[in-house]
Amino acid sequence: MAAFLAFPPEVLADGGHEGIGFDEGAQEFEEAAQDSPVLAVGRSRVAIQFGFGQRPVVIVVGISGSHAAWVAGAGADGEDSEMRALLPKDRALPVSSFPMKRLLPTFLALALSAMLPLRAAEAEALQPPVCFAVPGVAMSVPFDNIVLTQTPEALRFEVKCAIGSADARRWTVTPSDRDAGDHALEVTVRDAAGKVAAHGSMVLRVVPRDAGAARTVRLLIVGDSLTAATAYPNEIGRLLGTPGNPKWTMLGTAPARGGLPGVKHEGYGGWRWDTFLTKFAPQAPGVAAGPLARKETSPFVYAGADGKGALDIARYLREECGGQPPDVVTFLLGINDCFGANPDDPAAMDKSINAVLDNADRLLAAFHAAAPKAVLAVGLTTPPNARESGFEANYKGKYHRWGWKRIQHRLVLERLSHREKEGIHLVPTELNLDPVDGYPDNNGVHPNTAGYAQIGASFYAWLKAWLAGKA
Repeated sequence: MAAFLAFPPEVLADGGHEGIGFDEGAQEFEEAAQDSPVLAVGRSRVAIQFGFGQRPVVIVVGISGSHAAWVAGAGADGEDSEMRALLPKDRALPVSSFPMKRLLPTFLALALSAMLPLRAAEAEALQPPVCFAVPGVAMSVPFDNIVLTQTPEALRFEVKCAIGSADARRWTVTPSDRDAGDHALEVTVRDAAGKVAAHGSMVLRVVPRDAGAARTVRLLIVGDSLTAATAYPNEIGRLLGTPGNPKWTMLGTAPARGGLPGVKHEGYGGWRWDTFLTKFAPQAPGVAAGPLARKETSPFVYAGADGKGALDIARYLREECGGQPPDVVTFLLGINDCFGANPDDPAAMDKSINAVLDNADRLLAAFHAAAPKAVLAVGLTTPPNARESGFEANYKGKYHRWGWKRIQHRLVLERLSHREKEGIHLVPTELNLDPVDGYPDNNGVHPNTAGYAQIGASFYAWLKAWLAGKA
């Protein structure tokens, strides 16, 4: 994760600066602090900054009337909203509690408390441990997908990998057959001054083109409107239809509008993890058009003896899959679950994300119980359109690109962990989708044809790795 000083210089520019190593303004203040602590004193604020590796930590005490308030920041998320003002009343203290002879020790204690989470943030990189590729199929890492910043164009990305090439916006590769195997892929992020802001690494696993050619695979695809569009399931089917692939069957009951022959899924616009768990409002049978044609009951929920809906994956497999469970079930959900979360309220956002993960665990557990040999592959929540215009066209100012990117980034980080021992594989669908070329100008979260193909390619590459025993 890129980490930058999220402290606006104007906060210090309150006139009459006096202090150690601070003469001309915040820029000198920041540079001086790289080597030693710096104290700055203004008419109404006192600030100290510490260099911490490549990242400064700033503590400010502001005095207003008879009270003082402090704010500490390390800029871990590249935002300055919390630093544009002093903290609320609950962190205001009487000025008498801040005698000048105790001010510096107080600053030191606050600085240490700010540094602790910063060390943890240094280990967070929005890169999965492994990403997958197949000869002849393009795979990319758009840099905007791996750092949390509003201005990726202000950063410099350096990529080290034995294959592929990079430009200012992304790294990309279309592997050849001779590239099969593992390749280290390292990304170093530098700021405008050339300082290292973040570093991450992963393994690029190129799977042989003919992996799984002699096998058969039954595939169930579950998701929201991205799946309902049928575009990325079509791409999976198209790629599976090329030479060197297994004989495949897709399962599902949703209307696969525009689907290629054999392409099926369980994709429904606006649905969440909990929708698949609980939605039950059966309509009159035989409705084929109009509003009632929208499926009002989860395909996995059936009426019990009491007339109420109950989750029954085993019955779904018996009745809709011919009694033969799928080999692989993929899931691509999460946008509708968290879209309305408040990115400016970390506690509320975490509560929403925890609820999403709880619901995901419930549905995954139900599938595992009904089909213990099936592999469950969870696609990581896709990144948004890089253009605010897409959000404005859809949501008219109610939701913004930067807000959703912060939520999506947090949701992906929560899921980036090894879960193969639980029978759950994570598919890096958040990595390959180009947030510029993969989206239309007028949609914030629904890709264009190229973007959907990139999602399909990510699932396909993971599936080939699984078929080869390397996922």
